[in-house]
Amino acid sequence: METLNGTVERFLFQDSEKGFCVFLLKVERETSIVVRAHAVSFHPGQDVEVEGAWVTHPKFGKQFDAQSCNATLPTSILGLRRYLSSGMIKGIGKTYADKLVNAFGTTVLDVIDKHPERLSEVSGIGPKRLEQIITAWKDQKDIAKIMVFLQEKGASPAYATKIYKKYGTSSVAIVTENPYRLAEEIWGIGFKMADLLAQNLGFEKNSAKRIKAGIIFAITNATTFGHLYVELDELKKKTFELLELSSFTKAIEDSSPQRESSEELELQATLKRSFHELHEAQKIKLVTYQDKHYVTLAQHYHVEKNIAAKLDTVIKHYSTRSFDVDAIYQSLRVPKEGEVELNEAQQKGIIDCLQAKVSVITGGPGTGKTTLIKKLLGILDGLQISYRLAAPTGRAAKRMMESTGRFAVTIHRLLEFNPHTMSFTYNEQNSLKVDYLIIDEASMIDSFLAYALVKSVPFTAHIIFIGDVDQLPPVGAGNFLRDLIASNMAPVAKLSYIFRQAQNSLITYNAHRINKGEMPVSNAECTLQDYFFIAEEDPANLPLHLKKIMHGLLPRFGISAKDTLVLAPMNRGIAGTQKLNQDMQLLLNPEKKPQVQRLFSIFKIDDPVMQIRNNYDKHVFNGDIGTISKIDEEDKIMTITFPEKDVEYDFSELDELILAYAISIHKSQGSEFSAVIIPLFMQHFTLLQRNLIYTALTRAKKYCFIVGQYKALAMAIKNTKGTERLTFLTQFLTSDLTCR
Repeated sequence: METLNGTVERFLFQDSEKGFCVFLLKVERETSIVVRAHAVSFHPGQDVEVEGAWVTHPKFGKQFDAQSCNATLPTSILGLRRYLSSGMIKGIGKTYADKLVNAFGTTVLDVIDKHPERLSEVSGIGPKRLEQIITAWKDQKDIAKIMVFLQEKGASPAYATKIYKKYGTSSVAIVTENPYRLAEEIWGIGFKMADLLAQNLGFEKNSAKRIKAGIIFAITNATTFGHLYVELDELKKKTFELLELSSFTKAIEDSSPQRESSEELELQATLKRSFHELHEAQKIKLVTYQDKHYVTLAQHYHVEKNIAAKLDTVIKHYSTRSFDVDAIYQSLRVPKEGEVELNEAQQKGIIDCLQAKVSVITGGPGTGKTTLIKKLLGILDGLQISYRLAAPTGRAAKRMMESTGRFAVTIHRLLEFNPHTMSFTYNEQNSLKVDYLIIDEASMIDSFLAYALVKSVPFTAHIIFIGDVDQLPPVGAGNFLRDLIASNMAPVAKLSYIFRQAQNSLITYNAHRINKGEMPVSNAECTLQDYFFIAEEDPANLPLHLKKIMHGLLPRFGISAKDTLVLAPMNRGIAGTQKLNQDMQLLLNPEKKPQVQRLFSIFKIDDPVMQIRNNYDKHVFNGDIGTISKIDEEDKIMTITFPEKDVEYDFSELDELILAYAISIHKSQGSEFSAVIIPLFMQHFTLLQRNLIYTALTRAKKYCFIVGQYKALAMAIKNTKGTERLTFLTQFLTSDLTCR
C-alpha cells in the first residue's frame, strides 16, 4: 500500500448513488494523477490523503486505486486560499477567501472554528454573511461526522447532507436505531443502501425488523409500476428475492414439509409473525378478491376506500342547483345563429354534467371535448353558477385556460398546499366554495391526488372529469379515471366523431388510426402535412437526424427550438433520454457558460430542466419544466425560472432535476409542444405499447417527427398489454371486495 498527499484538482466522474468518483489529484507543482475512490464528499481545492495501489485500466491507463481517502485541512497559504474559494462554505467564495487569508494567514481556519466573531474585522462581512458562514461551517462539521459514519459502515456518504437536513444532530442516533427509515423517509435512498447499513450495524439477516422492512419496501416498490396492491404469494417471493433469502424462496416454492430445515421453518415463522405484526400495527391491509389475497400499505387502502366513499356520498347528495333541462336540451339541438352546433354525444355530455353529480367526458384529439366544455361554461355563466377549473400540471392548466378563455389552476394550487403543515388547506373539514369543479387531463391523476381532490369537494357540488382514457395511465400509482369509468357509477360521454377541422391534420388522423391498431400514414389527403416518419435502422445516427430537424426543418417551418421536445420511450441506452439530453445540449447550448456537474448531467445556464419529484416546500411538482437562469458557485445555489416564478436549489438538491431537452413519454403527459421528435427503435421493445405511441403523437401541436425503425412502430401499435394496474377502486365503488 502506498500513501499520497495532494489537492483535489477536478472530478472526472461522480456517481453519488454508489459513492464512487474519479478525480485528478495534484501531488506536486507540475504533476497530477488520476485517482479512483469511494468518496464523493470532497470538493475541488480540498487537500486529501489517499492510500492504495497503482493499477492499469485497459482503456484509461495508469490510475491510483484508493482503498481509503481522507480529507486533510490545508496549511499553506495557497492551499487555504484554494480550499476556502471552493464554495464548500456558503458565504465564502473566491473574493472573500482572498480577503480572509490576507487578514488571518495560516490561522484562518482556527479563527472560523473558534473565534468566528473576528470575521467581522474583514471588510464586506456584515452580520448576515457572518451568520451564514458560522452556520455553514457548523453544518459542514456535522455533515462530515455523518459522512465518516456512513463510510465506516460501507454506505455512500453522498446522502449525508440529506440525512442531516432531515434529522439534524440526531442523524447518527436515528440511523443506528433503525437504518431502514432512510429508505422510507429520504428521497433517493433505496432499500439496498439502508439494508447495507443495517447489516453493517449488526442487524441479523433473518431478523423480523429486516423482513418487515423488506415487506414494506416490496409493496412500496410496486407503486413505481403503478400498482397499489401486490398479490400475497407474489409479495412473499419479491420479499425473499429482495432480502436474498434464496433457500427460503425454494422451500416456499416446493411447499414440501419434509424438505424444510429447522432454519427454513424458523424463517417461515418469522415471516408469518412479521406479516401479523405489520397488520396489527395498522401498517398493511389484506383484501380478498375472486378467492385471491392481496396486500397493500394501510394508507393505500384508505386512499382508495375513502375516494369511493366520498364519491358515493357526493353522487347521492342533493344539488343546490336546479336546471330547466328540457329547455337547455332544446337550445342545444337547435342552436341560435352564430352558435356552435354540437353533435348528439356532446349534447348528451352537457346534459349529463347538469343532471349528474359526478360525470366523465372522454375522447381523443379533435373530438370536441373543449367545445363541449366551453358551451357548458357558457350555460353556467348565464345561470350565475360558480365553478373552478383545474388540471394536474401547470402546463395542462395553461392549456385549459387558453382553450376555454377562463381562469384555470393546478390542482395543488386549487387545494392550496401548506408546506408548514405538509397538507392541503382545503380538505374534508374545509371544503372548496364551489358549485362545479371541472378537472381536465384527468387520466394523469393518480390515486393520491384524486383522494386529496375529492376530499375538498362539498357534498352539494358537481364534479366533471375530462380526459383521454386511451393515453398512458398516470405517472403515479393508481388508475383513477379508468377505474371510475369501469365502475359505471358516473355517466360517461365518449366522444369519437372527428370534426372536419381536426381531420385536416395528419397528427390527429394518425392518432386515431393508432388508437384503432392501424399504422400511421404520411400520404393521406390531409391539408396539414404535419407528421413525418424518418426511417433509420441505427440509433447511433440519431444526433445527425436531430441536427437536421433542429437546424434545418424546424426553422423552415417557423418553429422555435425552445418549443420543441424529444420524447423517448425510456431513459437509458443510446436512444434514451440521458444520452439524447447530452446530444441536444451539445446541439442547442454548446457555448461555455457557468455550469455544475451532478452525476451524469452537466447543468448550464439556459438549459431546460425538469423537476422529477414533488417538492412541496418549493411549490414545484413532478413534471414541471423550467430554465436555468443563474448558477452561484459561491453560495452553491442554482436558480430555475419556471413559468410563474424563480426557484432556488441548493447544489445538494440537484438530484431532483434532470435536463429536459429530451424527456420520457410518460413525463410528457398533459403537455403540448409545437413540435415533438420521437425516437423509436427495437431496443425500446420492453416499453413499446400502443398507448405510449398514441400519447407521444398527441403531444405535438404543429409537427411530429418519428425517427427510427418501422418494425418498432408496428410492434408498439400491435401491443395493447401492459396497461393493467393492480388497483381496487372500481371494486370499492361497486362494493365487490372483502377487506381486513
